[in-house]
Amino acid sequence: MSEHASPRGTFLKVADAMKAQIADNPEMTEFPSAADLMRDYDVSRGVALRAFSVLQKDGVAEPVPGGRWRVIREGQRSDRRALEEQICDIIVDEELEVGAPFPSASVLAAKFRVSRPTATKALDKLEAAGVLASEGQGKVRTVRAVPIREERS
Repeated sequence: MSEHASPRGTFLKVADAMKAQIADNPEMTEFPSAADLMRDYDVSRGVALRAFSVLQKDGVAEPVPGGRWRVIREGQRSDRRALEEQICDIIVDEELEVGAPFPSASVLAAKFRVSRPTATKALDKLEAAGVLASEGQGKVRTVRAVPIREERS
């Protein structure tokens, strides 16, 4: 943005530029961070966040844990369940049995595209719920109980 551009409506211009970027790049799955938008468009954090808000309202963006934003494409299905619920699916889908080693927080963070601390918090919740067991820091988590999937209508 130029130095003399009016701040009124700047967030709409940034949002339009991001929509154009999505249209030009079908491989784009994640938006740049707010800091990147601030640097690239020479705008404040508030303007960057308002641009994300416009993108969300238009149905092309959704927030993900860790302060990032994901691109939503038409016809794309997004899993909006809590991360710990999505992680539970691994036990069922991979047919892990009680006592089987469970993937690390780093592996899960990469798989679900979240930060490692976010994955660790979800794993801690599953430990508290009795689904996973841990021998302590640095030890491999294991499956303590196999969750039962509820039938949904």
